[in-house]
Amino acid sequence: MKLFLLSSLLCCMAVSSKAQNSEKLIRAYLQGFENKDWNMVVSQFADDFTFTSPAGDDHISVATYKQKCFPTSKFFKKVEFSKIMVQGNNAFAIYNITTTDNKIVRNTEYYTIKNGKIKSIECFFGPGIGYPGSTKNSK
Repeated sequence: MKLFLLSSLLCCMAVSSKAQNSEKLIRAYLQGFENKDWNMVVSQFADDFTFTSPAGDDHISVATYKQKCFPTSKFFKKVEFSKIMVQGNNAFAIYNITTTDNKIVRNTEYYTIKNGKIKSIECFFGPGIGYPGSTKNSK
């Protein structure tokens, strides 16, 4: 019985540790945008990373992501997380971006984690201006 309880405890600790690592990975990725630090962003990605969003991005590569998406970091003033939920190798993050002109952008992203790196991100825009640098007017 003691062995069973110890095994259960160790298993729970391992799951908790993995979730904490995934959360740190996601926070570091978006901190890179806030800091305008491409090396911080890309260091969170797996070699076969892809990105998908409603802005016409369909499993784009790291190179295309750097060219098309990372330049929006110039509009990032602050990132604040509402929620990060991790289950196994997947996570959801809901966060608000305060832009340099003090508008709010709300995103939800679905992450797939592989070997301690972000393998893919699927981004969903919420209410507000769409995404930093968007030409849409805020409501």
